[in-house]
Amino acid sequence: MMASHGRQTRRGLTVVALVLALAMAALEATVVATAMPTVTGDLGGIEYYSWVTTAFMMLSAITVPISGKMADLYGRKPVLLFGMTVFLLGSAASGAAVSMPMLIACRALQGLGAGAMQSMPLTILGDIFGVEERAKMQGFFGAVWGFFGLVGPLIGGVIVEHVSWRWVFYMNVPFGVAGAALLVSSFHENVSREKKPHLDIVGAAIFASLVSLVLFAAGGHHESGHLLLGVVVLLLGIFIFVERRAIEPMLPLGLFKSRLIALASVINAAAGGCMFGLLTYVPLYVQGVRHGTPTEAGTSIAPMLVAWPIASAIAGRIVIKVGFRALVRTGIGFTAVATLLLAVFAKEGPWALRSAAVLFGIGMGFVNIAIIIAVQTSVSWEYRGVATASTMFFRIIGGTVAVGVMGGVIVAALAMDPTIPKGAASQLLSREGMASIAPEIASRIAGALERGLGTVFWIIGGLSVVAFICALFFPHVRPSNAPSSMPEIKT
Repeated sequence: MMASHGRQTRRGLTVVALVLALAMAALEATVVATAMPTVTGDLGGIEYYSWVTTAFMMLSAITVPISGKMADLYGRKPVLLFGMTVFLLGSAASGAAVSMPMLIACRALQGLGAGAMQSMPLTILGDIFGVEERAKMQGFFGAVWGFFGLVGPLIGGVIVEHVSWRWVFYMNVPFGVAGAALLVSSFHENVSREKKPHLDIVGAAIFASLVSLVLFAAGGHHESGHLLLGVVVLLLGIFIFVERRAIEPMLPLGLFKSRLIALASVINAAAGGCMFGLLTYVPLYVQGVRHGTPTEAGTSIAPMLVAWPIASAIAGRIVIKVGFRALVRTGIGFTAVATLLLAVFAKEGPWALRSAAVLFGIGMGFVNIAIIIAVQTSVSWEYRGVATASTMFFRIIGGTVAVGVMGGVIVAALAMDPTIPKGAASQLLSREGMASIAPEIASRIAGALERGLGTVFWIIGGLSVVAFICALFFPHVRPSNAPSSMPEIKT
């Protein structure tokens, strides 16, 4: 219920703080994609290429649902502030990395904080705005997520080419400090609960272990695949057993009895695989196969920068009128066309990459808004944090698994040609390194990368088809204007 006493939340300043938090998380999830070829050329270790992204996404995947449940138990503000602090520490450490293993560890620390930064802003919006206002604000925040997530590769290319790849990480610090200060001073909540909260520590620990094993197995950097699969199945059974008996389950399994939430989770997982796969490997295609510059790699997917925010803004305004299903189907339809266009015509030149980027941005702008609002309006306040976080969790884990599998495809493609010297592929991704490689070796590396990336693009297309099939069964539920229960939030 609403309260009129005590300190009041200043919604305008709170929105600014949330924009800064979400923008940093979105930017950092993608800005590194364009920087990575240059980072690899500097630090070496192309065999770890995908793990710089995977480490960030792995810890994000683990902490997104955990932070959502923590927010339902103890409030949104302390969880978001903790996430921002950890994220900034990871950013500063990543910028100072002197080796690929060190960078991977620091990116994992970033991901630990980013998990809260991705889900909490959208959850807080659900608390301080009614359904109609929320739709417009979610449209705006969807545009923010799309804008900063997709401008990341372009910004990364410019920073890498004209400053240093280290500033891709250092630039987060001033914006993060400003956002945290605004959040402390402007957002105030008083969470009222009838019962003492019980933290599901056992469930959270099993969940973290389960997700880590799944993502490690997906990365393909191991030889005991069958053993890992057996452990994953065992942990999944234990997790289900524990969660069904927990007083306050970390991930309430009852949520997934809802057809809407179950389908939203599968669609988000497949769409996340498409999105992060595209953002990670199209820049590698431009630089490794076409020998483009970091800036050219960024501009190859920059059209999403325009398409996604516009589509999000439109979706936020029309979702109340047209309903969730129409937007989900339309959006996934656009992404399917985009990814299949990429798989078939990537070799034809920049026009194919940019056309796919435009269509994919439109699709994600539509579907992202529809799914978030649909999930939030289907649950009460007590589950809004974990429900919102679960939708983002499945997108992140889908993207992480996909990027890991695709990284394994690239490594396998390079390994198939024994004439390629170890470490030569990393050298190809920097100007200085390319000058030191014999032309025939450079040609073989480019050919191996092209074969591997061709397979990667078809994997992305296949995931989009899976998402489209699921979208056909999305329930026809219209947005409700009925307010859901909430704690005492001062506005």
